[in-house]
Amino acid sequence: MKGQIVKIHSDLHYVQYEQQLYPCKCRGVFRKEKILPLVGDFVEFDCNKCVIEKIYPRKNEFFRPKVSNIDQAFIITSLVSPMFSLNLLDKLLVLMELHSVCPIICITKRDLVPEEDFQEIEKILDYYKKIGYTVIYNTELDKIKELLKDKTSVFTGQTGAGKSTLLNKLNPDWKLETGEVSIALGRGRHTTRVVTLYDFFGGKVMDTPGFSALDFTGYSKEEIRDAFVEFSRYPCPFKDCLHTKEKECEVKKAVSSNNIIESRYLNYLSFIGEDDFYEN
Repeated sequence: MKGQIVKIHSDLHYVQYEQQLYPCKCRGVFRKEKILPLVGDFVEFDCNKCVIEKIYPRKNEFFRPKVSNIDQAFIITSLVSPMFSLNLLDKLLVLMELHSVCPIICITKRDLVPEEDFQEIEKILDYYKKIGYTVIYNTELDKIKELLKDKTSVFTGQTGAGKSTLLNKLNPDWKLETGEVSIALGRGRHTTRVVTLYDFFGGKVMDTPGFSALDFTGYSKEEIRDAFVEFSRYPCPFKDCLHTKEKECEVKKAVSSNNIIESRYLNYLSFIGEDDFYEN
């Protein structure tokens, strides 16, 4: 039968078929061939022997956390405690673009920001909307439920930004553990340890410890460049332009004219290790 791994604990892989869970082990050849099953994998399994026989090709895969076949990611972004971080936001957006996952920016703790301070933040959020990203607030529960339909989603973002709190609001029966933010460090404790895939409002959702591999190891500068979605709107006269030292670069001109916000460009240079090329 074909099912999906919804939780892994020790050497047991919980496979869901229709509404039934089967605690399965893997064929011995998996270990020999170094095949690592992930939460989200679609598998062929023997329901009588509770043995996974085959893993189907993945749409995408991550190894920190160990998950696969994600359609969209709700990037939970706090405005305060922990502070609003454009660097982390852009890292997560790029990570999702590199894995063909649709990112959704979900803002939390709006009520803790004075109106006069929020005006500048709102301009930044409007920019992300302009370049094609969905931006929502964690109070828009009906909109979030609608976005969840027919998709496999993951909630990620800053530790302490309110991932588990939001999931608890969506489904109070879960009672997921939440962690307060450390005042000294400005970040929360990791409260989610076991990745679990749940049926959720007509779709599926993963609660994870968060994506910790954010250094883009293994990706080329060109791949990172292409993950900045707005850059393609400014075609350069140079083939394979990296938008660093080229004087006639259209992307650099767009930054100078504020059509691309400076923080995005600075983060791009940082991600490809070319910080020294920035000229204000």
